[in-house]
Amino acid sequence: QVQLAESGGGLVLAGGSLRLSCAASGRIFSIYTMAWFRQGPGKQRELVASITNGGITNYADSVKGRFTISRDNTQNTVYLQMTSLKPEDTAVYYCNAGIRDRPSSSGGSVNPYWGQGTQVTVSS
Repeated sequence: QVQLAESGGGLVLAGGSLRLSCAASGRIFSIYTMAWFRQGPGKQRELVASITNGGITNYADSVKGRFTISRDNTQNTVYLQMTSLKPEDTAVYYCNAGIRDRPSSSGGSVNPYWGQGTQVTVSS
């Protein structure tokens, strides 16, 4: 089994910063793209940022220049550094990763895994 565990959410004033972490554990052979999604009140879940295992990043237009995604492949962990936070960034933030739990020669395939979510609330 594979688990993703998020941490770092909380309440912050507008203009403040938070750093989210997500650690993958369990039966892991390799991890591919890791990403952060968010779902605000009454909204659909949306992609915030992603990073490939080679370090190529992608950001939603709404967070470019304010959020930075990074990963530590030795720790199977992805981070989201959030600065200049706005009330509209308020949401539950979810970690996502494409993970292969065993070699393809042993029947392994890449499957998506999700964390349980962590609340980020930005007050004005």
